[in-house]
Order: sequence, then C-alpha cells, then structure tokens
Amino acid sequence: MQTTQRLIQAYRQTPWRVQIQWIVGVLIALIGVMLVMGLYLNIGAQTAQAGVMIQRMGFKRDELQLSIASKNAKLAEVYSSEAVRDRSAEMGFEPANLDSALYVVVPEYPGREMRALRVNASQTPLLEMPMIKPAYTQSLWEWSLDQLSEWSVKVEKQP
Repeated sequence: MQTTQRLIQAYRQTPWRVQIQWIVGVLIALIGVMLVMGLYLNIGAQTAQAGVMIQRMGFKRDELQLSIASKNAKLAEVYSSEAVRDRSAEMGFEPANLDSALYVVVPEYPGREMRALRVNASQTPLLEMPMIKPAYTQSLWEWSLDQLSEWSVKVEKQP
C-alpha cells in the first residue's frame, strides 16, 4: 500500500507546477495572437504603401497627360493654316496656283512617310501587369488554405 502511495505521490504534480503549465499555455497563446496581429500589421503596411505608390503614379500620369495636351495644343498652333501661311509669307513663298505648278516625277522615291500625330484611345496598349499584387487580394484564411493544400500535395508525392 505504501509503495502505491509513493508511486502516486512521485507522479502527482505539485500545485506550482500546474500553475507554471497554465502560465506557459497562456503565454504561448498570447504569442500566437501577437504573431497573427504582426502579420496583419505587416500586410496592412504593405497595402498602404502600395496605395500611396498608386496615388503618386496617378498624380504623375495626370501631370504627363496635362503636359502632352499642352504640347499637342502648341503643335496644333504651329501647324495651323494661318501660322504656316504667315511663316511662308515671311520666307518669301507665294501660294501656288494650278497654272504655275510643276509636277516632277522622281524615280524610286517612295514619297513622304505618313505620321500620325494623335493616337486613338482604342489603340493604346492595355497594361499587362495587374496594379495590385495577387497576394494583396487574398485573405489570410485563403492563403492558409492554399499553403495547406500545397503542403499536402508535397507530402503525397514523397515516397
């Protein structure tokens, strides 16, 4: 009888050991929660940084579009019929009439290359890369499930 009591007493946990186990369990759970919060904070910071970059790029795009519009307006002004007529008159040119015009054929001359000054919106190439990384469009739960499925596939492939 005494030997069984000694065995029970030897394996019984003292109260301070039970308290330490509870404290360690709570600390482990707290550390886990802190890690998840840190992960969310990191992803949130990256998302905010991407948002700021997108906003800056939008401002830069607006500036460039304004600059392009301004330069197109200047180009249209320079090539307007009145401006060309005035410049040609300053250089001593006169308007041609059909009686005095002389047409000369030059062999093997392909002619002037046609150049488009304006590009239609339908002809502009679309961006091939998405603006937001796919990692930012996926929740932590979806990412965890994807990682779990990839891990299970790897485990099944191992001999």
